[in-house]
Amino acid sequence: MTPTELGDATRIRRRDLGLRQAELAALAGVSERLIRDIESGKPSLRMDTLMKVLDVLGFTLELATWDPLTSRQGVRR
Repeated sequence: MTPTELGDATRIRRRDLGLRQAELAALAGVSERLIRDIESGKPSLRMDTLMKVLDVLGFTLELATWDPLTSRQGVRR
């Protein structure tokens, strides 16, 4: 998943839950700026703050192994 795809998924889920960016930020204990950064696809974020937001949205982060030599451009989609 790319940062842009993560941002899109975050925005969609937030809206599905009926939350404004400021409300999500308050629930996660992060800044509204961070929510904007995530939703805009910022490529570098602190993992601990990202996880707070994903937790409030009901998302989980999964690690999986894959072969980068056989995947297109080394990115798993």
